Amino acid sequence: MGTRLGHRQVLLRPLPLGRETQDRMTGPAYGLVCLTAGPEIRFRTITLTRYRALNPDQRYGTLLDLYADNVARVRRAADYCAARGIRLYRLSSSLFPMLDLDGDDTGAQVLAHLAPQLRDAGHAFQDHGVRVLMHPEQFIVLNSDRPEVRESSLRAITTHAQVMDALSLERSTWNLLLLHGGKGGRARELQAIIPDLPDAVRLRLGLENDERAYSPRDLLPVCEATGTPLILDAHHHVVHDRLPDQEDPSVREWVLAARRTWTPPEWQVVHLSNGLDGPQDRRHSWLIDQVPSAYHDVPWIEVEAKGKEEALVALGACAPTLTA
Repeated sequence: MGTRLGHRQVLLRPLPLGRETQDRMTGPAYGLVCLTAGPEIRFRTITLTRYRALNPDQRYGTLLDLYADNVARVRRAADYCAARGIRLYRLSSSLFPMLDLDGDDTGAQVLAHLAPQLRDAGHAFQDHGVRVLMHPEQFIVLNSDRPEVRESSLRAITTHAQVMDALSLERSTWNLLLLHGGKGGRARELQAIIPDLPDAVRLRLGLENDERAYSPRDLLPVCEATGTPLILDAHHHVVHDRLPDQEDPSVREWVLAARRTWTPPEWQVVHLSNGLDGPQDRRHSWLIDQVPSAYHDVPWIEVEAKGKEEALVALGACAPTLTA
């Protein structure tokens, strides 16, 4: 079932859910992305300018206060998801600002100090049966033609993987670490880089098609060659290929092609969003008006809508927030 690190179990496959929870699991698991539209899940941050204005002692204390608060908020996010029946949660990649700052290990020291709290937050998701993913910033471009960008991108993605390790999230695509294809026209370079990534990154890595540089057709050979799962975004596909809408037959073809890159296929994740002003609008709408029929048997669906939990409630995938 798993292996042990200290006194806690590190899962090698998803934590089994209770019988009552399993009985309620009908249809796909719709996922909440990072924040809520309301005040329930919000995180603090600090700008680089403000951070650099602090002296070294102030930097440590400031990050300790900020990181500890954000870890506590992550812990509450696990309870929030569990209380509302949300079984998929995308962890914010901005929880720990300055953590990947070149030449400054203050953030790493603070994170090490908070190791027990981080483990507790990660175990809360596991105990609630909530799957956790992360989708770092788009400025991570592993296949850039600029060496300094490749270096900073590797440092950033490795730092995100270390955060997932600190949360005791398993090194597999159950706890996905998702990237876009990066620099356009450099699929071969991306394919060459993936096998040499640190295990903490490589074993969690998934690739998503985007609306500009990489279609599913571009990424599929990379995924097949490297054993990396493909995360289909039907909205991006429609925009990239200038299709009428998400009911185009090719969407179903790509759902099935992407599924073949997942091991096991039951872990397949897709992204769901609608254009704000029609199918070709890259901007996300507040709620979801159209769920493509091609997604009818997809098990895990991340909902990228501006309305966050309101969109999940409208889909019938989430209990409404309780108010006094």
